[in-house]
Amino acid sequence: MYNILIVDDSSTMRKIIIRCITQTQIAVGKLFEASDGEEAIAVLQQNPIDLVLTDINMPKMNGLELLSKMKADEQWRNLPVLLITTEGRVDTVLEAANKGASGYVKNPFTAADIQAKIEPLLAALPS
Repeated sequence: MYNILIVDDSSTMRKIIIRCITQTQIAVGKLFEASDGEEAIAVLQQNPIDLVLTDINMPKMNGLELLSKMKADEQWRNLPVLLITTEGRVDTVLEAANKGASGYVKNPFTAADIQAKIEPLLAALPS
């Protein structure tokens, strides 16, 4: 069972992502939510998380800043981070990859899109 953190400043978007995940065959333990990178850090500090799905464009701490902070911290360095974004600019996607993102899903997406991106990341986790 995998614990997944969903980070997006839109509560509607978080609900859509949660619905997509629950429609897949992924063995989900708990689904955690955060509305920005600062809240995500607090959730990470208090809970065992196996995968982070984050938006890029958020107030306070955006997805790229969250990614940088996670990769700089020993306890979260190897945690897979999947970006979910409407952002299609190549430079932003390259920046995310250079910062250690495990991949990205472009919005709009389907449950099948989410599953196709998440399953290999979870399969690669140490058991």
